[in-house]
Amino acid sequence: MRDTVDMVDDPEYEEEEPSFSDPEDFVDDVEDEELLEDILREKPQETDGIDSVVVVDNVPQVGPERLEKLKNVIHKIFSKFGKITTEFYPDTEGTTKGYIFLEYSSPSQALEAVKNADGYKLDKQHTFRVNLFTDFDKYMNISDEWEPPAKQPFKDFGNMRHWIEDPDCRDQYSVIYEAGERTAIFSNDAKEPILAEERARWTETYVRWSPKGTYLATFHQRGIALWGGEKFKQIQRFSHQGVSLIDFSPCERYVVTFSPLMDTKEDPQAIIIWDILTGQKKRGFHCESSAHWPIFKWSHDGKFFARMTQDTLSIYETPSMGLLDKKSLKINGIKDFSWSPGDNIIAFWVPEDKDIPARVTLMQMPSRQEIRVRNLFNVVDCKLHWQRNGDYLCVKVDRTPKGTQGVVTNFEIFRMREKQVPVDVVEMKESIIAFAWEPNGSKFAVLHGESPRINASFYHVKNNGKIELIKMFDKQQANSIFWSPQGQFMVLAGLRSMNGALAFVDTSDCTLMNIAEHYMASDVEWDPTGRYVVTSVSWWSHKVDNAYWVWTFQGRLLQKNNKDRFCQLLWRPRPPTLLSADQIKMIKKDLKKYSKTFEQKDRLSQSKASKELVDKRRSMLEEYRRYREETLKNYQEQKSLRLELRGGVDTDELDSNVDDWEEETIEFFCDEKIIALEDL
Repeated sequence: MRDTVDMVDDPEYEEEEPSFSDPEDFVDDVEDEELLEDILREKPQETDGIDSVVVVDNVPQVGPERLEKLKNVIHKIFSKFGKITTEFYPDTEGTTKGYIFLEYSSPSQALEAVKNADGYKLDKQHTFRVNLFTDFDKYMNISDEWEPPAKQPFKDFGNMRHWIEDPDCRDQYSVIYEAGERTAIFSNDAKEPILAEERARWTETYVRWSPKGTYLATFHQRGIALWGGEKFKQIQRFSHQGVSLIDFSPCERYVVTFSPLMDTKEDPQAIIIWDILTGQKKRGFHCESSAHWPIFKWSHDGKFFARMTQDTLSIYETPSMGLLDKKSLKINGIKDFSWSPGDNIIAFWVPEDKDIPARVTLMQMPSRQEIRVRNLFNVVDCKLHWQRNGDYLCVKVDRTPKGTQGVVTNFEIFRMREKQVPVDVVEMKESIIAFAWEPNGSKFAVLHGESPRINASFYHVKNNGKIELIKMFDKQQANSIFWSPQGQFMVLAGLRSMNGALAFVDTSDCTLMNIAEHYMASDVEWDPTGRYVVTSVSWWSHKVDNAYWVWTFQGRLLQKNNKDRFCQLLWRPRPPTLLSADQIKMIKKDLKKYSKTFEQKDRLSQSKASKELVDKRRSMLEEYRRYREETLKNYQEQKSLRLELRGGVDTDELDSNVDDWEEETIEFFCDEKIIALEDL
């Protein structure tokens, strides 16, 4: 030990420095692209300038006297996509040739011009075809021989709608608990939930069902994953770093993802639209804020989607993901818009501008024909509320009439199925808390007034052009309206600050079926059939008493399910029924035929003992059926042996060999007794 210390202290002793040089036979096989991918992405690329040039075909052929006007029109159209540095109009003997060259300041601007201006209709005779100049080399090198694409192996994910085939018609729902650590799928049952699938850390934030219930979407730092089938296998995944929001198209063909981390000027990736079946990226978009999600709103059939920017409404079509007719709608001051849930009709409203009144416009797509315009005066704000089938549109208009103080609310009811779309008006002078349409009907409910005097009013839109007030409940503890998906029944709920007061209402005769409370309830969710409703206290909004309760539509409490740090419950949606309206009407008419069977099932399922007895009897019945089938099979196999033993006479049937029968009459003495009449 002493020797070691002396060596360290000795000034003549010098420690040998390690060598960082590569050995002589070392081969560096790591490329710069692998080590410095993020830095090299920003490195300027060497270019000869032609990447920024576009070629525009089908341009009008004009002489010198009209050339300047043509240049102004072309510049106005194409300068929207970036700064044009050079314009070249080839000509022959003073007349343009019908095609031009435009050079932008960057290749990304040229690419944007190709995407948006290709197919632009200048007039009836001229529709632009726009291509990158660099594409000509690509087109010239295309082989004349067509090669069929490689056949992709078929992936069988099982029955994607297996839960609909449940013999007891149980719906499913997802539950996130333990502060997001665990996610489970349950089948709903009146007695207790039945676990279908459970996984740890299945999602990093929350989950989302697709509109028809086919897919379950989970969120991860690197993107989105879709799950489905009987065992919830992974169907598809989409890589989008930092994704925080998603939205499905109603047809389940596309999914839209949003990430605040990915956007760049050259490659828009804040919002990406994906093809669910192939997993391919269809198009990316810029987005400055996701405050009003979804940014894109879909038409009911998924053929169109639209977004609103300042003074502009842009409508895109699928599957090309390009602008409809290659141009947006210029609407000065547009504030909000909404698609009809039943037709390709878009509604939007514009506020007042000096002497021009505010207006609500209904526009047919893709023709862009205005089918109804409603002018409004002294407007403060508007909200658009569609009935689920698209039969009615309610525009909630907050107004300040001249000469009065305060705000008056008008409900402008558009009757969409009638000629010229007539409009009825309901006026309310109290403040409006909530409004909601009956999903399958012509009624709507309104919560109005100030706490503690909050009133609930129910209206019916009649066919004779009138709107009738059916009933008003006063002094309600409610701030939200939740209609059953099938209509007629509803829950008036006082969520969060109102301590979870619940009122179950039958709107057919406007009776209160039950009044209950789920303290500090934060959410109310109806099941897709309208048979059950769930109230819950989410850990995300309240840190104690986290649980979800299951009620019948009449307000009878069935279950109290306490889950550690329960976060979220979502019912799995059902796809639209395949039955026609007439078939549904017939089933409702003959419901008494089936009610006895259902009532018997309900009685048996009320107790666990009955369920065990039913299962035992079922198994015994199945065992008997198997025994009977096996015995009949043996009996048939032994028929030839029986015929042989009985001399060819078939005795299996009672009426066989009738011709060989002989009839005999047999008489025999039974008894004889003589009774004298006088004895009677």
